[in-house]
Amino acid sequence: MKKLGFGCMRLQLLDSEDQKSFDVDQIISMVDSFIEQGFTYFDTAYFYHEGQSEKIIKTVLVDRYARDRFVLATKLPCMSLKAEDDLERIFNEQLNKTGVQYFDYYLLHCLYERAYETVQKLNAFEFVEQKKKEGKIKRMGFSFHDRADVLEKILTEHPESEFVQLQINYLDWENPDVEARKCYEVALAHKKEIIIMEPVKGGRLAQVPPLATQIFKNQNENMSIPSWAIRFGASLKNVIMVLSGMSNIEQMLDNTSYMKDCIPLTEEEVNLCFKVADIIKASASIPCTSCKYCIDGCPKNILIPEYFSLYNKALNDDRPSFDALKTQYEHIFETSGKPFDCIDCKQCENICPQHIKIVESLKNVTKKFS
Repeated sequence: MKKLGFGCMRLQLLDSEDQKSFDVDQIISMVDSFIEQGFTYFDTAYFYHEGQSEKIIKTVLVDRYARDRFVLATKLPCMSLKAEDDLERIFNEQLNKTGVQYFDYYLLHCLYERAYETVQKLNAFEFVEQKKKEGKIKRMGFSFHDRADVLEKILTEHPESEFVQLQINYLDWENPDVEARKCYEVALAHKKEIIIMEPVKGGRLAQVPPLATQIFKNQNENMSIPSWAIRFGASLKNVIMVLSGMSNIEQMLDNTSYMKDCIPLTEEEVNLCFKVADIIKASASIPCTSCKYCIDGCPKNILIPEYFSLYNKALNDDRPSFDALKTQYEHIFETSGKPFDCIDCKQCENICPQHIKIVESLKNVTKKFS
């Protein structure tokens, strides 16, 4: 397989406030172009787009292409498992929603220490392994968001896992909260194939501060800013796939242009990425990837990622004027809770894959826009 995967968590919408308003025509154009260029891997999940991502995959991909033309990955939603009966029910629902008879790659979704305790109690690894024996799964693995020692524990106790999906990018490489390098090294030590998620960190590494942009352009003016992040991941040993949440045809054409024949980064170019990472860290921006896991269950219905996005834009000189950003900030009040409505329950922090101190960050947002 070519190493670029089509991530289906941030598909193009007709209405940005309606996660189900898919721009079907544009998504079909993207799928067609992606496959025509020799790419095959599509990654979805039970939760994406409020449970609709698997359904739209059936419409734009499964119903339109022979089964051997694409590779499909989806995930068991470990965060919502309550009883062992949930495993069979959800798995069958996923087969029905996507319209396939089997999944090429099937993952236990978003394992961290507490979620791992749940899947152990419910025998989820054994369930997935049984589905593989039945031919309904070709390869089994899990996606992971926690410390390297937790990953070591899981891989030691479940050597049947054939691959692991990790958050790896040059910004998180030495991030003590993400431990990207350490997790990568654990996966290597266990001889597991690696799939990379969030290589562009939810778009954060596609729009870097002006000084960082200039550094990349001085090195190679023909390469886009996101290309540095995606090629950083693709250059690593044992990485078989880099997922990109491509939201429009322009992003997809940019990604495929350099991933058709991906040239690994040189040591000098890798060090350049780390230099840019230092610049981004100095900007004091909030490392949110807009996965939206934090929104479900928020007692005040605070659209946390949207507030964080506006805050980050306000930190950079090349963004729209502050007055325009403040207008957008106040517009969010019409449909959701305000950042200063937070009651410090921290349910959002318990589920955040980026380990963001959300309560404290919401206070910073409030201060910035007051």
